Amino acid sequence: MSDAAAPVIVGRFGAPYGIKGWLKIHSFTDPGENLLEYGDWLINRGKPGQESWQALALDAGKVHGKGLVGHVAGVDDRTAAESLKGCEIAIAAQALPVLPEEEYYWHQLEGLAVTSGDKLLGRVDHLMETGANDVVVVKPCEGSIDQRERVIPWLRGSVVLQVDLVQQTMTVEWDAEF
Repeated sequence: MSDAAAPVIVGRFGAPYGIKGWLKIHSFTDPGENLLEYGDWLINRGKPGQESWQALALDAGKVHGKGLVGHVAGVDDRTAAESLKGCEIAIAAQALPVLPEEEYYWHQLEGLAVTSGDKLLGRVDHLMETGANDVVVVKPCEGSIDQRERVIPWLRGSVVLQVDLVQQTMTVEWDAEF
């Protein structure tokens, strides 16, 4: 499956909730309840590198406390719900809303080559929320200047100078010794 056609992971099933097949849902969307708005969920029953995406229909879902709970069509008891615990939830990339120019989904940034000046620092491995601002975790890759992992703040204009999704690059103002 090409990266453009690859499902976008938007959450994960947690433990069963009650005895009628409901599950806790860990959302990776912001705000979290946006996950309930997407139809046509896919779940991964495979292991990393051996993805096995299957269509799934959520027939009910709601905010519960600080999280979400939901019911999957055909999953009507705790035992059946237990079989979904830990499964990743994804949607087709095309189902995501179009963002304004110069805004990006995190999955679009993962894998970009990160350069500072003429130095390749590595590739974006993942992003993290830290409270003050998000950070980009850059891991070394073939051709990078060293084998160091770097954590670079996502500060548009001052640290992150340019993102080019076509060229798959991110240009940053960052001291290579940092």
